[in-house]
Amino acid sequence: MNWLLVGIVFLIGSAVGSFVNVLVSRSVEGKNWATGRSHCDACGKTLRWYDLFPLFSYITYRGKSRCCGKKLSLAHPLVEGLFGALFVWWLVVGFVFFRLATTPGIVLQPLFWLGTGVLLLILAVADALYGVILMPILWVAAAWIYGYRLALAMTGVYRWEDLGLTIMAGLLSFLFLWLLRVITKGRGMGDGDPYLAFVTGSLLSGMAAFWGMLLSFILGSIWGIGLLILGNKKLGQTLPFGPFLVIAAFVTLLFIRF
Repeated sequence: MNWLLVGIVFLIGSAVGSFVNVLVSRSVEGKNWATGRSHCDACGKTLRWYDLFPLFSYITYRGKSRCCGKKLSLAHPLVEGLFGALFVWWLVVGFVFFRLATTPGIVLQPLFWLGTGVLLLILAVADALYGVILMPILWVAAAWIYGYRLALAMTGVYRWEDLGLTIMAGLLSFLFLWLLRVITKGRGMGDGDPYLAFVTGSLLSGMAAFWGMLLSFILGSIWGIGLLILGNKKLGQTLPFGPFLVIAAFVTLLFIRF
């Protein structure tokens, strides 16, 4: 493996993560993420180009704002590093998924998995940091998954019966969390969680969707109990469930493949 290439891919991924930080924060605040200069979280001053190097700027300034010296959120380097790791995974490990592909899937499949990873991580980051499921990104993810599966079915790579199972898995995942939300009167599940479950269930398809859902509840329970023990949460307080749906989907995909 060319380590220089790995480093370059990591930097590209971390740059995407830096953009995601802006996309998520501005979307939650109702601002236009496509225009306007980046600014300091603390004082609002417009940042210079040398303040915007993913990870390196944070490390160089020791986690503080260059313009006002106030401490910056750890979310910046964590998200940047997470996306850098995703891109490296795609380069080093993810291509194991692509060896089964035939033309035109040999080109489409790598792009599909990278795009899927980026979209799901955006949804997970937004929910983890702000407790919000970004519905426009979610619908893009749904269209991305079904568009890809439909293209494979039309070219004979994917069976139409399997596409039916994909739709069924997505709908059942949605209905399960929607019913849970109704039963708990909104206390056990957020508004967007059933829709995210539709996306992750559709991605996994078949029995894998069941195992992914089960794993998400196990991970969420472990995390919640840990926070209770540490005193960071109290009984009755809610946790964003979206990140656990996404993590469980990734783990289930890896488990099924290997």
